[in-house]
Amino acid sequence: MKKYVCNVCGYIYDPAEGDPDSGIAAGTAFEDIPDSWLCPLCGVGKTDFSPVE
Repeated sequence: MKKYVCNVCGYIYDPAEGDPDSGIAAGTAFEDIPDSWLCPLCGVGKTDFSPVE
């Protein structure tokens, strides 16, 4: 599973870790996160993330 980076603040979503503070379990692919999820650091939506190469 790919990591994704926030284009605004640089936060990296790692599917191996998930985002437990936001209710996203470890092992959750970025594509499977609800569209309502927001970056835990700056609050932008999923559309402001890009895959990490």
